[in-house]
Amino acid sequence: MRKAFSGNYIMVVFMVIMAYNAFSSGRYDNFGDWLTTTLLRLPGIVIGITVHEFAHAFSAWKLGDQTPKAQGRVTLNPLAHIDPVGIIALLFVGFGWGRPVQVNPYAFTKNRRLANIITDVAGVATNFVIAFFCTAALFVVHNETLFTILLNVVYMNLVLMIFNLLPIPPLDGFGIITEIFDLRRFRWYKPFYSNGTIILLILIVFDIISGLLGPALSAILGFIQNVWALVFY
Repeated sequence: MRKAFSGNYIMVVFMVIMAYNAFSSGRYDNFGDWLTTTLLRLPGIVIGITVHEFAHAFSAWKLGDQTPKAQGRVTLNPLAHIDPVGIIALLFVGFGWGRPVQVNPYAFTKNRRLANIITDVAGVATNFVIAFFCTAALFVVHNETLFTILLNVVYMNLVLMIFNLLPIPPLDGFGIITEIFDLRRFRWYKPFYSNGTIILLILIVFDIISGLLGPALSAILGFIQNVWALVFY
């Protein structure tokens, strides 16, 4: 994701609703279990967000935009990419965000539309690569704790990949189809783009997003496991 979620009152209302749903779901009834699960998930979250945002920054920099480099984003240091509020929200209410990479598309030295596509695709592609090779490690790791951590790395990277590919602004998927189909030429583009965050939040609150993520996650994870099963068995 290369654009920030809106910081207005709508986001505050959304977070209150998500927090209420999280606390009323019984997630924290056994705090010890929740804490253990959260600690095992944390490496996957940090790795997923870090590589995603780094890939955006690195690709934009290589394509001619010096903005990410100047802002210290062309690094695998998680501190450069983690948004403290976003990661706390992710851990406690199940939805969060990293620090979006700022890109100046007018600084791209060659085909601007292609450069935008590459920069948008870079984040989700990197998440897939991390998930793909960590799945291979699951076939050879026998330590239960390490296995759980790696499984969470796979899960979080695939979730980030699928979620960011949704064709809704401000997600990468919308940026990709915008450049491929030149959506800016349509009259509905600006209103839809301006209200994309609200639309996305509504879809999350009503569990429509999770309904889309579940089947896609199962299908992609199953495909990756089958590929590696051919190698190891």
